[in-house]
Amino acid sequence: MPTYPFLLVDAFTTSALGGNPCAVVLDADDLSAETMQRLAREFNQSETAFVRRSTVAEFGVRYFTPAEEIPLAGHPTIATVTALVHTGRLPLTQPRTTLQLELLHGPIDIAVLTSAAQQEPAQVLMTQRKPVFGQLHDPAVVLPLFDLTPDDLYPGSEVQTVSTGTPQLMLLLRDQDALRRAHISDAAAFARYRQSSDFFSPHLFCLGGATDAGHTFARHFGTPPDIAEDPVTGSATGGMAAFLWHYGYLANPEFVAEQGHWMGRAGTVLVTVAGPRENIESVTIGGQGVVVVAGQLEL
Repeated sequence: MPTYPFLLVDAFTTSALGGNPCAVVLDADDLSAETMQRLAREFNQSETAFVRRSTVAEFGVRYFTPAEEIPLAGHPTIATVTALVHTGRLPLTQPRTTLQLELLHGPIDIAVLTSAAQQEPAQVLMTQRKPVFGQLHDPAVVLPLFDLTPDDLYPGSEVQTVSTGTPQLMLLLRDQDALRRAHISDAAAFARYRQSSDFFSPHLFCLGGATDAGHTFARHFGTPPDIAEDPVTGSATGGMAAFLWHYGYLANPEFVAEQGHWMGRAGTVLVTVAGPRENIESVTIGGQGVVVVAGQLEL
């Protein structure tokens, strides 16, 4: 019977049962895409990562939601690197360790930072792909999908798809009151709009954190069979950072993004945008992870 080690890792947190959980399956080279998809449904996390050998990077990894494979994801990257460190597959002998992960559309750069005492989980930095600004959407059409009105949008803000590896629908809302009221009011109508558009999932956010340490606060929605709301999202945070920097809503290209607090899974993402507003080079997100389960998958 084939067996595969797996871990459940909480990403973007230093506390177990916080942040965003991700299942990480190791030594997954011989698993087919169909089997990985079925396993992602079995684990039923927002994403499941499958680590494989690579000829162009230190490790290969593929990411699946319960519904489909996605080319890039943030919290599974934090979780994957945390799992590799935890199992000794990625030894940390220097304060800064650099490597690459081969994703579906090619390698990305990773850095792992450790303190001298190594009392805290390692900080994982993920440099995402150059931002692509996609379709502009009509607020009068999009906002009602979340039981909101165009008045709930931040004054003058665009509604746009932005991708730093996975295209996400960006909605900058007026305040936390609007963010709290948001929900997908008609799943069928939302699904029809998504199918006719260019984004994977919607990211709703406002300026000002859930705590005094944060600069932004966000929520991220999904539709069945994916989970209804994702606690803390790394790829969408990258797209959000590009959106905010490009349109001048951030005074500083380094900031703290918060998410998940209203779900009881508070998460923190450290964000750095590189390049001028009119030509952003990349977005780097950073976070820590905590292993909460280690087991063996039997097929």
